[in-house]
Amino acid sequence: MQREPTDLVVDHHRPVTLTVRDLLAVVFRQRRILLISFVLILLVVVVSGTLTPTYKAEMKILVRRERVDPMVTSQPNAPAQVVQEEITESELNSEVELLNSQDLLRKVVIGNSLQSKESSWRTWFGKSSEEVGIARAVRQLASRLNAEPLRKTNMISVSFESSDPDLAARLLNSLASLYLEKRLQVHRSSGEFGFFDRETEQLRKGLSSAETRLTDFTDEQGVVSAQLERDLTLQKTSELEASLTQTQAAIAETEQRIRTLEQQAASIPRRLTTQLRTADNPQLLQQMKSSLLALELKRTELLSKFEPTYRPVVELEKQISETRAAIAGEKNAPVRDETTDQNPVFEWVNSELAKAHTDLSGLKARAVAIQTALTKYRGSARALQQATIVQQDLQRTAKTQEENYLLYQRKEEEARINDALDRGGILNVAIAEPPTVPALPARSFLSYGFLGVLLATTGSIGLAFASDFLDPSFRTPDEVLDFLNSPVLASIPQNGG
Repeated sequence: MQREPTDLVVDHHRPVTLTVRDLLAVVFRQRRILLISFVLILLVVVVSGTLTPTYKAEMKILVRRERVDPMVTSQPNAPAQVVQEEITESELNSEVELLNSQDLLRKVVIGNSLQSKESSWRTWFGKSSEEVGIARAVRQLASRLNAEPLRKTNMISVSFESSDPDLAARLLNSLASLYLEKRLQVHRSSGEFGFFDRETEQLRKGLSSAETRLTDFTDEQGVVSAQLERDLTLQKTSELEASLTQTQAAIAETEQRIRTLEQQAASIPRRLTTQLRTADNPQLLQQMKSSLLALELKRTELLSKFEPTYRPVVELEKQISETRAAIAGEKNAPVRDETTDQNPVFEWVNSELAKAHTDLSGLKARAVAIQTALTKYRGSARALQQATIVQQDLQRTAKTQEENYLLYQRKEEEARINDALDRGGILNVAIAEPPTVPALPARSFLSYGFLGVLLATTGSIGLAFASDFLDPSFRTPDEVLDFLNSPVLASIPQNGG
C-alpha cells in the first residue's frame, strides 16, 4: 500500500515516540541491505588494507640547551644571557612549527621529486603545471606528516605514513637534514664570519694608517710624548718662575742690605783706640811752680813799694795768673800715650758691603738668565701644547681604531668558532632516533579487521535507516493511523504468513 496525497486532516500534535522495538523493526525490515552493505564495506576495508598496506616511518628529535650562541652586539663584551635549564613548551612548539613550515616541506618535495607525481594537473590561474604539482605535493606531505612534542620530555616525535616504506624513511631523512639547516639559518644570522672578516680587514688598514700618521707627526715634531714633554716644560717653567721670584726677592734684600751697610760704614770710625796711658810732667810743673813762686815774691816786693795799680804790678799779676792757669792746665791735661788699630767692625762692614755688591751683581745676572730661560720655556710650552692637541687627537684616533679592530677581531673569532660548531653539527637539537625503513605495516590485519567491522557496522546501519526512511510504503498500522488519522481494522503481512 502506497502513501497517496489525501485531504484528510492529520493530527500533527499527536506525539511520536520511537522505541527500541521500532529501531529493531527497521533493522529487521532492511536486513538484506544491512547485511550486503556490511559485508561489502568490511571486504573493501580488509582487502584494501591487506593489498595496499601503509608503512609508518618515525624519528625523534631531542631539543637540548647545551650551546648558547653569544649575542652579536657593538659592545666589547656580550651581555650575560640568562639560560633556563628546562626546555619550555613554547620552544618545543616552535620547533614543531619549524618542521611544518611550508618552505621546508617545499624543499623536501623538490629534493625528492614528489612533484612529478602531480605534474599531470593542468595550469590553474596562470600557474605552470609544475608549480601546481609542487603545491599539491606539499599539501599532501603536510597532511601525512605528523610532528608533535612528547609529553613530559624534551623530544619531538615526527612520523610519516606512506605505502612505500623506502619513500617514508627517505622523506624523513631529507626532512631531518633540511630541518637542521633551516634551524641554523633561523637561529643564527648567515654571513657573520664574512662580515666580521671584512670589517676586521678594513679596521686593520685604518689602524695602520692612524699609526703611520702618528709616527710621521712624532718624527716631524721631534717629540716622543708631547704631553709628557709639555708637562715637564710647564714644571720647569714653574720652577723657573719660583726661582725668579726668589732671585728678585734676594736682589731687593741685597740692595736693602747694601744701603744699611753703607749707613753703618759712614757712622763707624776706621780706627779704634786699643791702649790709652796718662802721666804728669813733674819737671815742667816744678819749673812752673818755681816761676810762680818767684813771681809772687816779686809782686810782694813791688806791693810793698808801689800801689796795686802800678803797671809793673799789674803785669806781674797777669803773669802770675797765666802761670797758675798753665799749672792748672798741665794738671788737667796730663801727658797721654794713646795706641790705635784698625776697627774690625768697620772692616767687617766694608767686607760685607763688598760681598753684598758682588752678590747683587750675581743675583741680577741670574735674574736676567732666568728671565731668558723662562721666556724660552714658555714659548716651548705653547708649541708643545699645540703639538699635544694634535698628538692626542692622533692617539685617540689610533686607540679607537685599535679598540674597534680588537673588538671585531674578537667577534670574528666568535663567529669563526660558531661556524666551526655549526659545521661540526654541535647544535641544540639532535636526531635522537633517526628514521629507518619500516619492515611492518603501520596497522596489523586485526586492526584492519576491527576498523572494517567498525566502519561496516556504522555504514550498514546508516544505509539501512536511510533506505527505510526513503521507502514511501506503509509498514505498520501505526503509520496508517498517523497518516490517515483513521483506525485500522485489520492488517495482513506482506509475506502472507
